[in-house]
Amino acid sequence: MNNLNDPPRWNIQPGPRERGVGAGDGNQWNYALLVPMLGLAAFRWIWTRESQREIQKGKAQYDTDVCTIKSDMEAQYRETLTESRRAAAALELELEKERQRVKGYKQAIISQSQHLIEERKQLEQEREALEGEKQRLVRSGTAGAVLRHALEQENEWYQRATATLKELEGLLVERQNAYCSLIQPRDQRLEMEKNMLLKVVKDPIGAELNLESDMKDIFKRDKHCADLLNLDKRKNGSLMWVYLKYWQLQVTVQKYKRAEEAILGGKVQNLTK
Repeated sequence: MNNLNDPPRWNIQPGPRERGVGAGDGNQWNYALLVPMLGLAAFRWIWTRESQREIQKGKAQYDTDVCTIKSDMEAQYRETLTESRRAAAALELELEKERQRVKGYKQAIISQSQHLIEERKQLEQEREALEGEKQRLVRSGTAGAVLRHALEQENEWYQRATATLKELEGLLVERQNAYCSLIQPRDQRLEMEKNMLLKVVKDPIGAELNLESDMKDIFKRDKHCADLLNLDKRKNGSLMWVYLKYWQLQVTVQKYKRAEEAILGGKVQNLTK
């Protein structure tokens, strides 16, 4: 059995030569610690070098990723910029087309208005000529009585035609107000236009005055609206008012023509005998 009072020499003992006066037991321990410390220093040096290598590798990968992302973003930016410019150019082209179209509409309305004004002047001249003829016939005695009677017979037609035009005026005012309204549905305005066309087609006076084509022209070309703060519906529209005056002149001239045709056809001749 082992003697606990004399354990084996587990600890490092200095050699016999190292023993002597002044020789301490700590020298052997110093040498024993030197090896682990050298190993630790070597491990630290290797670890530091590997860490530096990984850091450099990470930096290089980061720079590569940043460069790639930057290139992708620049390409997307250029593509987006190109698309935006293309879209802006397309919108500018459409805007120019709309400007030309509006300009064409304005020129057409002006031309149509001038044409109607010329026709109205011509009708006024015809009316003045008929009025002068009427006064001459009135002064001629019997012929004047015939003309008065013929005009009285056409007066009922004249009153009905005038009432029809007055009703159409109200309908056109409401239609133009619907066209200029920002809240009234477009389908409601189209329904109003459809009903107005049906009315003038069914009405004999509308057929005599050819109101259907004139109404379609108004619906197509009259786009005039007063300012947004306007509360007077009658300030909307431009071409429709020219047509209304034109129609009234037509009715007046038509009254005298109908009376003249009645006289020439012998329908009122017997009344003078």
